[in-house]
Amino acid sequence: MSTQMAKEEQNEASSVAADLVSFLNASPTAFHAVDEAKKRLRSAGYEQVSEREDWSLETGKKYFFTRNHSTIVAFAIGKKYVAGNGFHVVGAHTDSPCLKLKPVSKVSKGGYLEVGVQTYGGGLWHTWFDRDLTVAGRIIVRRENDDGSDSYSHELIRIEEPLMRIPTLAIHLDGDVRDAFKVNTHNHLVPVLATSIKAELNKLAAENGPVESGVATDGKKDNEKHHPLLLRILANQACCEPQDICDFELQACDTQPSIVAGAMKEFIFSGRLDNLCMSFCSLKALIDATSSESSLGDETGVRMVALFDHEEAGSNSAQGAGSPAMLDALSRTTSSFSSDSKLLEKAIQRSFLVSADMAHALHPNYMDKHEENHQPKLHGGLVIKHNANQRYATNAVTSFIFREIAAKHKLPVQDFVIRNDMPCGSTIGPILASGVGIRTVDVGAPQLSMHSIREMCAVDDVKHSYEHFKAYFQEFSYLDAKITVDI
Repeated sequence: MSTQMAKEEQNEASSVAADLVSFLNASPTAFHAVDEAKKRLRSAGYEQVSEREDWSLETGKKYFFTRNHSTIVAFAIGKKYVAGNGFHVVGAHTDSPCLKLKPVSKVSKGGYLEVGVQTYGGGLWHTWFDRDLTVAGRIIVRRENDDGSDSYSHELIRIEEPLMRIPTLAIHLDGDVRDAFKVNTHNHLVPVLATSIKAELNKLAAENGPVESGVATDGKKDNEKHHPLLLRILANQACCEPQDICDFELQACDTQPSIVAGAMKEFIFSGRLDNLCMSFCSLKALIDATSSESSLGDETGVRMVALFDHEEAGSNSAQGAGSPAMLDALSRTTSSFSSDSKLLEKAIQRSFLVSADMAHALHPNYMDKHEENHQPKLHGGLVIKHNANQRYATNAVTSFIFREIAAKHKLPVQDFVIRNDMPCGSTIGPILASGVGIRTVDVGAPQLSMHSIREMCAVDDVKHSYEHFKAYFQEFSYLDAKITVDI
């Protein structure tokens, strides 16, 4: 490769990485990630449709819908599509392990105002100590209409400045910490919001006054469920009164921004790479693979990205991969062009899913944790995940298809199998493969520090992932026509 070509490739990788960093910094929660995805899709000419309404779809057009504002499905219909043709899908997830505020978050101990949180997903909780934390998520707000009636809206909220911290215990008071830092997630993982005496001196609690609305089923009013200080901060951000906040879904978030870093600027340091990195790469690939007037001209199928919530908690929710969301999208699209219900079964058998979830890169300090013939490296491209017990949904046919696309575009690809003496994680792949009946390959970009509050991956792998997904969207119909299995 010439020096000029190498320079151009590096510039392209840097551009995609910078775009990912912007996406990450705009997405502290799944709600914000979906909101950012909506903005990008609308800018690219995608039209929002509602699951509550009838759909009137057209070939050559682009659409998206959201569910709970934490799951989003976007799709572009080929100009040569007819009902019964397949869907070419990349699936990922919008959620990450985090600390979510409890329904009653007000905790007061030892002269401190603390915020009660519950653990979501399988986080590396020791990494949350001594970080500058804030809160973000959504609130349900009561607004008064011009006619005096009330309406209720879901509104996103994010406090930019650090509000809270989970301090570690001094080493002098816990000598055992030198050998092992053991976290009791109930007793120790409680962020400090303020001191009681400071709140009293500033008369913040008195200024807030009692909040008389929102009596809970347990008889507690809102000002007994949450610190008035916290409610006032949220209300100021939402431009409402504390008593107008009816409910919320908030989580603690690290305030340190995502960045391109390393001595050679080869890494991305960020929270939520698992799995917003794959969400971003698939979304950008779909947008760019459907951006020109001619991009859907010869397409016979439907190009789709589905970003689900609640993967880290098992996907069993109305908006998780275990819900009918994917099947509903396939069914409603197919039925928009034909009333023949049997065509959906044909469409599913002609469809293909790339389940995209970040993968475990080889750790230089724990090399024995990887099986010796399956050691994914940073900069090595997307990792195809295999598991004989179906923790991943990859098989020989689906991995071949994904490999063939990589070979044609000179993209690197790697393989991963967990050691036989270690438990294997899973993804949305087996859930959708078994629930919908769609052919599936499980892949992911390699990363380190998975499920930490601060993770890392390689700039090159972001570019490789984006290009691989884009090539998949553009070429799957042609490649699939050459493959014979169940005949």
